[in-house]
Order: sequence, then structure tokens, then C-alpha cells
Amino acid sequence: MVSCAAIVLLIGLLGMVYQATQLPPPNLKDSSLPLLHDDGDDDFPLGSTRIRLSDGRYLAYREWGVPKDKAKHKIIIVHGFGSSKDMNFLAPQELVDELGVYFLHYDRAGYGESDPNPKRSLKSEALDIEELADQLQIGLAGLAMIAPVVNYQWPSIPKNLIRDDYRRRIIQLSLCLAKCCPRLLHWWVSQKWLPSNSVIEKNPAFFNNRDIDILKTIPGFPMLTKDKLKEQVVFDTLKGDWMVAFGKWEFDPMNLTNPFPQNKSSVHIWQGYEDKVVPSKIQRFVSGKMPWINYHEVSDGGHLIVHYSGLCEAILKALLLGEENLLYRPRPENLS
Repeated sequence: MVSCAAIVLLIGLLGMVYQATQLPPPNLKDSSLPLLHDDGDDDFPLGSTRIRLSDGRYLAYREWGVPKDKAKHKIIIVHGFGSSKDMNFLAPQELVDELGVYFLHYDRAGYGESDPNPKRSLKSEALDIEELADQLQIGLAGLAMIAPVVNYQWPSIPKNLIRDDYRRRIIQLSLCLAKCCPRLLHWWVSQKWLPSNSVIEKNPAFFNNRDIDILKTIPGFPMLTKDKLKEQVVFDTLKGDWMVAFGKWEFDPMNLTNPFPQNKSSVHIWQGYEDKVVPSKIQRFVSGKMPWINYHEVSDGGHLIVHYSGLCEAILKALLLGEENLLYRPRPENLS
């Protein structure tokens, strides 16, 4: 384990946005693609390699960075809502080589080339990461989260902090529909009269000015198009993700204790102050209740901060070198 610390990098579990510039889709006709030999029965070409989990499901993954056997640091990147393992983490190649970082991206259950999990839960998400890390011999030690989910049902969040939040009412309505009328919800999200992707991408209700500029350079919302949402497997995956993120949790995160009491590693949250999807005021409150979390704030940042120039570099340096960037510290008045 010496200097081969592995870090799980959560790229925001929630997003009404597709948080990733996409790599070109794999060419399944390419004879040079790896073959699946997990159990000796399924030998067919795939766009990426997969592992077989203990419950029989497969998880697809891809690797980049320095070779795993030569890496000083190993990082598992967990994609967000509507994304996939093909998302880009825009770290400079020079820095990746200098720090000796190996990256492992994987498709969460139901996304990309990974099998769906009809029993999806918070626990199953964590166990998938644990089993992936075990099979690929990667230890876990450290955590960085970018605009992570905030659940309005967490008991420790003061009611006066969320009472007038319009996002809370939207989430409550969608949860009700997902539980009681999933067919109605499926019909509703795929209707032609609903706003198109181009309208959503320019909507200041979701994005600040920097986000809108970023959206001009990335593909947008491929998985959230009406045609995609008509596909039952896509709808079920997104619905399951949404219900896990905003349903009732078995624990209150603010009751957690420091997982690294000996300071052998650290936990970080990166948040845009102007994020209109995940409220920064709630994120600051949550982080303030857990002082062992290193909270970083992009003062003019929205929800798409992972795409901002220099941010991925700052994340790696903070996580692996303990370097603090003064540009990403919350203003004192924002901590109240």
C-alpha cells in the first residue's frame, strides 16, 4: 500500500445534467477489442473489459493514466447521473505522469455496458465499488466529491434551510410519481411538448453563465433525450438512481465520523457557489457539520465545475499532495 493510495472520486451522484464530455463510442466491429473471459462461457467482443460480481452482474470499466503496476496513486472515478465511464476527467497529462496516477472508470449498474441491478440501493452502490476494487486489487483510501448529492430528507438539515427551495418540491413530486405511477412518469418525460434539450441547456434556472458557456463545447444531454428516455432500460436506470439519491436513507451523513482519524488520507468536497442544481448553502451546512471534510468552493462556479479549466488539476493536487488553492476556498460570509 505504501504510496499506492487509491482514491474514489465521486463525480456528483446527482445531476440533472450530463456531467461529461464523451469519448468516441467504441467500435464493436473492431477485432482488436478485448474479449470477455470472466467465467469461460461468454466470449464475445466488448467495447471495454468487464468483471463479474458475486451476484452474477457484470460491471464494465476502462483504464488510463500510468500502468497500474507502476502507479503511485490509483483513482476510481465514479460517474454521475446520466453519465458513464466514458466521461473525461480533464487532468493535464503531464501532471498525471508526474504524480504517477492510474485511473479506473466504470459504468455504474444499468449504465453503459454494465448490467442493471433491480435491487439497487445505497449499499449496493458502495459494494459494487468495493468488489471492483478488490477484484482489480486496488485499495481505497481517500475521497473527493464534486457537487455531490444533497438529500432534502436528511434529518439533520434544518427545515428553515430548505422550506422554500423549489428543487425540494420538484424532487418530492418526481419521487411520488416514480413510486406510485412510474408509467405515467415515463410517458410524461418523453412527451414532445416538454422543453427540448437545447432549451434546458440555455435555461438559467439550471445553469449560471459559466455553465452555459461550457455547454457550448460539450455534447449536452445524450442520455436525457426524449428518444433515449423512451427506452425502458434507460428510464428504469435513471429512475432507480433518482430514487436512491432522494429516497429515505438508512443513515444521516452528518452523523458520520472521520474515516481517517490518523490523517493518513482526507475527504474533499468541491462545490460551485452559484450551483443551481445542488444548493451551495446546503452543501456548506453539511460540510460545516463535519469539520474533517475539506470544503472547496468555486466562487463563480455552477454545476459544471468539473469542466472548468484547472479544476481537475487542483483536485488532484489537493487530494494527493495536500496543496490548498486559494482560488477554491469559500468566502467567510458564505460559511454561515
